[in-house]
Amino acid sequence: MRPARALIDLGALQDNYLLARRLGGGKAVAVIKADAYGHGAVHCARALEGIADAFGVACIEEAIELREAGISAPILLLEGFLDADELPLIDRYAFWTAVASPWQRDALARYTPAAPLHVWLKLDSGMHRLGLSPDDFARALQQLSSDPKIGSVVAMSHLARADELDSDFSETQRQVFEAATRDFTGPTSFNNSPALLGWPGIRSDWVRPGLMLYGANPFPLDAPIPHVLRPVMQLESKVIAVRDLPAGEAVGYGARFTAPVPMRIGVVAMGYADGYPQLAPNGTPVVVDGVATRLIGRVSMDMLTVDLTDLPQAGVGSAVVFWGHQPLPTPSQIAQACGTSGYALLCGIKRVRRDYIAAPAAAATRDPAAAHALG
Repeated sequence: MRPARALIDLGALQDNYLLARRLGGGKAVAVIKADAYGHGAVHCARALEGIADAFGVACIEEAIELREAGISAPILLLEGFLDADELPLIDRYAFWTAVASPWQRDALARYTPAAPLHVWLKLDSGMHRLGLSPDDFARALQQLSSDPKIGSVVAMSHLARADELDSDFSETQRQVFEAATRDFTGPTSFNNSPALLGWPGIRSDWVRPGLMLYGANPFPLDAPIPHVLRPVMQLESKVIAVRDLPAGEAVGYGARFTAPVPMRIGVVAMGYADGYPQLAPNGTPVVVDGVATRLIGRVSMDMLTVDLTDLPQAGVGSAVVFWGHQPLPTPSQIAQACGTSGYALLCGIKRVRRDYIAAPAAAATRDPAAAHALG
């Protein structure tokens, strides 16, 4: 069996969720779209059910997968329905749906559900992606709030630059959102992961943690964030061959690395088809048998090579870890080294086997403040 695997710590996932909810001060939608950012949506939802107030997904296919796996908690379609024909499915499975475009608002007005629907109405406060303009939002908010076909309404928006701590645009968006909801007495939702971690002055009744659930930092690594996140995924594999490389010889495609001296190299069962970044540079940190070393040569589809010159004990079968809990390289550190983001890094994981570390019992009673010491 191919040794590449992602080891998923479900207890760490729970602790990160509890931290997000504590920071938000209200309720929290656990965002598990894109197969829980590469961690396995069904397993993650099962670990969080009974703790999470609701789950957030991108599309109805992701939502149906969770329902059919037995998840009974509320599930929010963050982009809403993508075709009016999905409304009967939203009704049947009791999903919550965003309304983020005029055509969705109009389609919803024409539909008669079997039970009142729960709607999250989205304001475009400056992202300029999805969301109604302030004028349209105000009219729709009033209409939905008085419509007997609608069971509840949450007013929501999305921050465009919350991961930029030196930008004042998040404050600008906050002002737009608060102005648009000034006369609305229902619940609001505004904060994503970077807002929760870096903008404590921005508050909302419902928060929507995504990346932080999986223990990755949404900010540059030198940002002064006091909260400790627990990486949920440990990506690992094994050495499958060892080669002696004479000085002056290159390894891998494109001769990107040439040995300056005689070297001993390990070939590892991990490649870009598994989701490891193809453009990871020479020197990207890896850990072999618990000892720090480096990637050398270009990452290929199924294999990559690491420097074993100073690791005489390492050989075929040696354990290789690419990221995980400190003192291992974290996903955020590897993402920065590879010129990508934690979002893309984790969502790109595929083909590798996923094994799960079960969460401790009574997770809902654990103190997130104790689980996440403040630095």
